[in-house]
Amino acid sequence: MNAKQRTIISEVSVSGTGLHTGEKVTMTFRPAAENHGYKFRRIDLPGSPIIDADVDNVTDTSRGTTITQNGASVSTVEHVLAALVGLEVDNLLIDLDGPETPIMDGSSIQFVDAILEAGFKEQDMDREYFHIPYNIMYSEPDRKVEMVAMPLDDYRFTCMVDYNSPVLGSQHASISTISEFKKEIASCRTFCFLHELEMLLKNNLIKGGDLNNAIVVVDRNVSPGELDHLAKLFNRKDIDVAPQGILNNIELRHQNEPARHKLLDMIGDLALVGVPIKGHIMAARPGHAANIAFAKKIKGLIKKERGRKHFKVYDPNAKPVYDTVQIMNMLPHRQPFLMVDKILELSKNHVVGLKNVTINEDLFMGHFPGSPIFPGVLQIEAMVQTGGILVLNTVPDPENYLTLFLKIENARFKSKVVPGDTLIFHCSLLAPIRRGIAQMKGIGMVGERIVVEAELMAQIVKVKGLEA
Repeated sequence: MNAKQRTIISEVSVSGTGLHTGEKVTMTFRPAAENHGYKFRRIDLPGSPIIDADVDNVTDTSRGTTITQNGASVSTVEHVLAALVGLEVDNLLIDLDGPETPIMDGSSIQFVDAILEAGFKEQDMDREYFHIPYNIMYSEPDRKVEMVAMPLDDYRFTCMVDYNSPVLGSQHASISTISEFKKEIASCRTFCFLHELEMLLKNNLIKGGDLNNAIVVVDRNVSPGELDHLAKLFNRKDIDVAPQGILNNIELRHQNEPARHKLLDMIGDLALVGVPIKGHIMAARPGHAANIAFAKKIKGLIKKERGRKHFKVYDPNAKPVYDTVQIMNMLPHRQPFLMVDKILELSKNHVVGLKNVTINEDLFMGHFPGSPIFPGVLQIEAMVQTGGILVLNTVPDPENYLTLFLKIENARFKSKVVPGDTLIFHCSLLAPIRRGIAQMKGIGMVGERIVVEAELMAQIVKVKGLEA
């Protein structure tokens, strides 16, 4: 059984301070419709511009991931997105009254707790995963960054960090499935080295920084005077270096918490590909810039694979969902204008139909008799009839309805169809069916070739006394 998309039952808010801006911000998670995805909305700006959580909208990765669209930006989105992926939430609108998500304790756990408080609502449409089809590699030799995504029927992560530091050393972290995120990864906080903290403080780049929301790795000898200075900056009575080589402001939640946080960042950054992934991600020395470059590479492959639209091979001996007689009981069309011979698959949001193209069809007597070609307009008609079955399947008496074609957009004919070909049409909903109106993406294939594709809109209308 296919997993269903899900959102949250009710809205829920969290408030805190932006790490880099120091501004107080309230973030509200709101339920969203199917296929909505993740979107941020800047309610503090005129017109409340929306920013899609999309890797193509990334504009900065220097101290976190920033996305920009419609003249508005949101910074440090990775911890929020990691929480959504980790809890397998598909659709959410995230309102912000400031330019940056709240840093909270430097992890994702408070976002996870808020979403769990709101509760989950299963939606009607299936969740569509992108299955990594083969090994996808990314590397930055100068930084010794290496990443690979491998095929796997789950979402598994393995991460290694190595900063050539005698304190931090080499650390590994992993989860075998995304359901482990809440327990193993969500509470792991961000970290920085002491020399980075000093630079950020000097340049006023962490106005909302606090020793409660970061692990500070002490990578050099520190004098008591310097520790006293840090204590005053962060309004602490005293600060010392713990035996683990970190400031004693906090205790580690896991021995390898820095590596686990890098894994958290990767999950959040890769959420920007726009669809849930099935695969095993392995990374050595990842960072935001590399994560985003890797995400762009994966998204590029998603676009390519979606364009090709691989379909499983149809077994002609398998029993169809509907045969020709059953189709005639649903569609009012008759020969020579019934263009669908079989329905191979049918769900709430997609349908697959078959059309055998034969030389004895009447149209070939006048359509290039010396070089017969199945007309493109009839390919579209066959596609619409296939989609019509999907819409008619939502009513108990489809024989009393007509399917009306309302609109066609972005139609492309990529290869000719000739007698002897078997056309396979795949129509999938672009939005939920409302008032009998369906918006669909249709693709027609002959074997491995895409021959036609289009975006369609059709409506079913009840007609009293309509006879088959």
